[in-house]
Amino acid sequence: MAVPSPTSRSGSRIYVSFWDLLWALVTPIMALYLRDIDPFHADWGVVGYYWVLSTVFALLAFSAFRIQDGMTRYFSVREALNIAEAVLFAQLTTCAVTFAVTRLDGIPRMVLLVHGLLLATGLIAARMFVRIVSSDEPLDHDSRQERIILIGANPFASAFIHLLNAYAPQRQPVIAVLDENAAMIGRAISGIQVLGTPHELGAIISEFAIHGIRTDRIVIAGEVNLLSPAVLNEIEHICKERQIDLSFLPRMIGVTEQRPSNVAASSEPVLSSERMQEESSFAPSSFFRLKRWIDMVGSLALIVLFFPVLVLASVLVFLDVGRPILFWQERLGWKRRSFLVYKFRTLNAPFDSAGNATLEGRRPSAIGRFLRTTRIDELPQLLNVLLGEMSLIGPRPLLPEDQPLDASVRLSVRPGISGWAQVNGGKLVTKEDKEKLDEWYVRNASLWVDLRIIMMTIDVMLRGRVSSEEMSADAEQVQSKNISFGRSVSRNA
Repeated sequence: MAVPSPTSRSGSRIYVSFWDLLWALVTPIMALYLRDIDPFHADWGVVGYYWVLSTVFALLAFSAFRIQDGMTRYFSVREALNIAEAVLFAQLTTCAVTFAVTRLDGIPRMVLLVHGLLLATGLIAARMFVRIVSSDEPLDHDSRQERIILIGANPFASAFIHLLNAYAPQRQPVIAVLDENAAMIGRAISGIQVLGTPHELGAIISEFAIHGIRTDRIVIAGEVNLLSPAVLNEIEHICKERQIDLSFLPRMIGVTEQRPSNVAASSEPVLSSERMQEESSFAPSSFFRLKRWIDMVGSLALIVLFFPVLVLASVLVFLDVGRPILFWQERLGWKRRSFLVYKFRTLNAPFDSAGNATLEGRRPSAIGRFLRTTRIDELPQLLNVLLGEMSLIGPRPLLPEDQPLDASVRLSVRPGISGWAQVNGGKLVTKEDKEKLDEWYVRNASLWVDLRIIMMTIDVMLRGRVSSEEMSADAEQVQSKNISFGRSVSRNA
């Protein structure tokens, strides 16, 4: 599963797959045919001009939005959103340029809309086909991978990333690269973006943590002489304080002598063999096989039904906190598989583009509070449901710090947008009680129970019960995270 860059950092890479190239070439002709225009008997000057422009802008948009990353069995919500943005950008650009030159003479206005729908449908359908025909991954109880930040953008680092990708192509252990040369920031080596300098290590670790990504190891792509003594001391201090492993790449692969590290090892709990056996022994009811089909149909219908709300919410978020519109966090889901859960952003980015903390903006505005109160901020998770990462009803996916010690039952099914715990207190319920409510649901799930939860969810939203005590609890949770985030930033300032 690819990990996107944190909110305040972004990058680009140029590559287009063969299918995307072919689809970009044929869809303009298909759109003209659907609008009753025969391209072979029409004015080739007009048709050819539209065909070339639309194809070129589509390919440029594909590269700019990196939609090629999703042409695998691991196609996710993030790639689907990138496709939608790329197609919208391509069609708006084509419309603007074509109208400026020819006023769209000979090209019906609806061709652009039909072309855009064909383009997006074909790109997403191809990726969904690859995802569906690929067999499921086997259950892996030790599926939590180590997350690495690599320091040093050099050929040695590039070879190390390729080596890790060759061993486990479905994972992305290296989440970021740092380099002392500021000119490298924004570029990428072996597909991993250079996010900043080693001085920004503490801030980047904190920002990934906000998104649910815990940094387990810092790897320096060289020996101690690769960095200045001051920078190396700062990195060692951060690793020791946060209990992160620090490694030197030449020593890891045996190029130079391995020396003992004085940095504390990561204290991530490991499941015992008894716990693994217990997880394997529990099997949810056969209702969950039918439930997957209900989720697919239901999520698709809800996406169509709430499409105007999604568009309006996107505009409000853009005007309120800017891009990106969506916030993501890594959560643990079905069969202990990690996935990215999406929400509309209701808080400003924790860092600006220069890497400076923005603590004063880490409180929800009136628009943010409205989206949280009405639960509209959760609507993007319908895409998670459509792709099979979540369910409409089920235990909510939890952050790592909220995960119970024995999560065998709740992780045996797909997490849900709403659940039994959410309609029986939500944020007001303790972790222990929430776990009991979630376990009760998994053991007693049925179509009647799901319908009851849906009706209770609608009732809670219509009556506005989340606007008082639960909103206060939500505000306190945001405030406590801001305080914790501020302390983390101040320690590394």
